[in-house]
Amino acid sequence: MTGDNGDIVVRAEGLVKSFKGFRAVDGLDLTIERGMIYGFLGPNGCGKTTAMRMLTGLLTPTEGTVEVLGLSVPKDAETLKYRIGYMTQTFSLYGDLTVLENLNFMATIYGLSGKKRKQRIGEVMERYELTDLGKRFAGKMSGGQRQRLALATAVLHEPQLLFLDEPTSAVDPESRRHFWEQLFDLVDGGTSIVVTTHFMDEAERCHKIAILESGQKRADGAPKDLMNAMGANVVEIEGPNLRDIRRHLLGSDGIMAAAQLGARLRVLVRQEITDPAEFLKAKPETNGASLIEQVRPNLEDVFVTATGEGRQ
Repeated sequence: MTGDNGDIVVRAEGLVKSFKGFRAVDGLDLTIERGMIYGFLGPNGCGKTTAMRMLTGLLTPTEGTVEVLGLSVPKDAETLKYRIGYMTQTFSLYGDLTVLENLNFMATIYGLSGKKRKQRIGEVMERYELTDLGKRFAGKMSGGQRQRLALATAVLHEPQLLFLDEPTSAVDPESRRHFWEQLFDLVDGGTSIVVTTHFMDEAERCHKIAILESGQKRADGAPKDLMNAMGANVVEIEGPNLRDIRRHLLGSDGIMAAAQLGARLRVLVRQEITDPAEFLKAKPETNGASLIEQVRPNLEDVFVTATGEGRQ
């Protein structure tokens, strides 16, 4: 992009995708800046994958406009494909090809040849710990190994913008942490990233997120800013009969939501209540609680206040 738009990698306005009358994405507006990890957070079926497929040019919007890296999508999708990387939700490489054969095949698709091809394949194999797995069939690899191969092929052609659709849903926690460190290395090297996830801890690692529900954007911004602006304070209660306390609190004035986490009940109290801990202590339902204290909000609290019952 040129001029004032040089820092914008994705701009979408009024994006709609309908399937037989069902709006999978419903009026989505997005502005994603260069050099960040931008996350779509939401449950299965909220429109995350559909939105991403429109941004990559794989799906044609029913309504609205999309511009990615200054190109109009889907009109310029063929040009765009050489400038973006896309890692699908399910492993989409060839199980009956080796690691090296998969990388060579993808290099051909992206037009890499000769010395450049050899150099890039060597670089990604080293970076993503695939050097010793070159002759391993992709179908015989573990979840973490497949994930590293999928990322290696997605960045082989050094894309400016990388799309990752629930990239860690099939790997263990250690592989997930390691994968996210690799994403920050890519951002450090100048790549912008759009990622979908339903993991709250992953979303909290994004520079900015959009919370989606039923195809609509419910909130958008930096996780910390969303926590500060969510319109609720968080109080945790310890003590006996937490299930009874929760049942009585739900639906009462000033209470937005309540959920049990282990031996504590986490209660979202509307922001206009000046001292939320004292407010709960004064309620007869909490009589006998051993601890009632205000705590810092997290992204799950933001999600609850922005969607479902929290929006009532």
